[in-house]
Amino acid sequence: MTATTTSPADLALETRRRRSIAVISHPDAGKSTLTEALALHARAITEAGAVHGKQGRDGVVSDWLEMEQKRGISITSAALQFEVDDLVINLLDTPGHADFSEDTYRVLTAVDAAVMLLDSAKGLEPQTLKLFEVCRRRGIPVITFVNKWDRPGRTALELCDELEQRIQLKPTPVTWPVGEAGDFRGLLDPVTEEVTLYRRAPGGAALAEEEHLDADAARAALPELVEEAIDSVGLLDAVDRDSFLAGSTTPLLFGAALANIGVRQLLDVVGTLAPAPDDRPALDGARRPVGAPFSGFVFKMQAGMDTKHRDHVAFVRVCSGEFQRGMVVTHGQTRRPFATKYALSVFGRSRDTIETAYPGDVVGLVNATSLSVGDSLYDGDGPPVVFPPMPVFAPEHFVAARAADPGRSKQFRKGIAQLEQEGVVQVLVSEARGDGSPILAAVGPLQFEVATFRMEHEFNAPIRVDHLSYSVARLATPEDVQALAGRGGVEIARRADGVTLALLESVWRLRSLQRDNPELSLEPLPAGTE
Repeated sequence: MTATTTSPADLALETRRRRSIAVISHPDAGKSTLTEALALHARAITEAGAVHGKQGRDGVVSDWLEMEQKRGISITSAALQFEVDDLVINLLDTPGHADFSEDTYRVLTAVDAAVMLLDSAKGLEPQTLKLFEVCRRRGIPVITFVNKWDRPGRTALELCDELEQRIQLKPTPVTWPVGEAGDFRGLLDPVTEEVTLYRRAPGGAALAEEEHLDADAARAALPELVEEAIDSVGLLDAVDRDSFLAGSTTPLLFGAALANIGVRQLLDVVGTLAPAPDDRPALDGARRPVGAPFSGFVFKMQAGMDTKHRDHVAFVRVCSGEFQRGMVVTHGQTRRPFATKYALSVFGRSRDTIETAYPGDVVGLVNATSLSVGDSLYDGDGPPVVFPPMPVFAPEHFVAARAADPGRSKQFRKGIAQLEQEGVVQVLVSEARGDGSPILAAVGPLQFEVATFRMEHEFNAPIRVDHLSYSVARLATPEDVQALAGRGGVEIARRADGVTLALLESVWRLRSLQRDNPELSLEPLPAGTE
């Protein structure tokens, strides 16, 4: 073990400085762009990129995977850490596409607050609703940022009504737009009635120029628009931190992330309202105090971030105590020691060696081939702890995979095992096909594209996939397996953790089997949505 050097008082101070947040939304609402704008405002980068690159403007730093840059979507979850004023922000960008829900859900286990991003023209979209429900179930407070106010969209009050009526979340404005969507003049502070005017930087790569007007000057400059904004915002309640933390209200902000407008105020809200890391519940129900010796859990595995070294990074959320590079920790699931010689802070694809980390921080452990998503780590000198496992989602899409070149079967097996360990896809093996042709199972078909791309480009083991007609997976007991033997439209397969699944062509086939065999169990997966 490595003795910690931080006093309890200093550890408490470092913990209070931390804010760990995720950005969630429907695809194309601007998550990666907002992530970039937040980093720009914090001076963590000097120029903001764009998801869809423009001449003279780089791509976003958080989308580092080659496939992300080609497709203009976020596939992996990016972990960015930067300081602003006296705060340390751990910002986790997430995939918005529904096909990558599992990765997003895992990230939400590692944060203390979320920024829900809404498109001003579209409001609450299906994936946003789904992710908000996850936040609600996990007790994660939500800050709402209405993006793209520089484009035509709905009225501010209409969006507020939608928040309150559809998800019972009462908006409490921190900023309010002066001018309707598409005719954006500035942002009103509801408390002081001051207005900030913006002049967009060419291309949006730099901070927008700001001009601050006091209440009298704002009324003189834009009399009708400012009065309308004051009247509208007066219909809503003021910000209340207690109700925000309780999940009944959401601080509401407006802006345009691509133009870097309204982002500074969002950073201010994260600092003043978002909670610092707190005691975290363990698997046994006890809460691990943040002041206890080091503990954390793996919420993400990622390989291929350094193409020269084929590295394998485990992203660990620090839950308690002080992490020190080089300390030997205990693997909660096996009670075996694990050395942390190679520990990094990760900013997109770039990385720096990290010496210490505190509750709320994310540490990247390199070459952590013995770790898997959901594993717990703790300082063996302190009390042991195992945190709850990650949810395993009910897959709805299935393909049978095989090596395109039988001579590369070794690379094929290694690559499939690594993708399974990272949680890119679920890997099932059936007796009928054998482990030479595993079944890849996924929430969405884009996961198969990622798996196929990475198998070819990272492991030099191109694969062929045959789409299977199954759409339902259920837990199968030994009695279920025996009763289903020889039945059509069903296949039995097993996960690496020993769980046996029955794969069925449809819900109708499931109901038919249960009608003919009332003794069948076939329970839904615990994290299923059926």
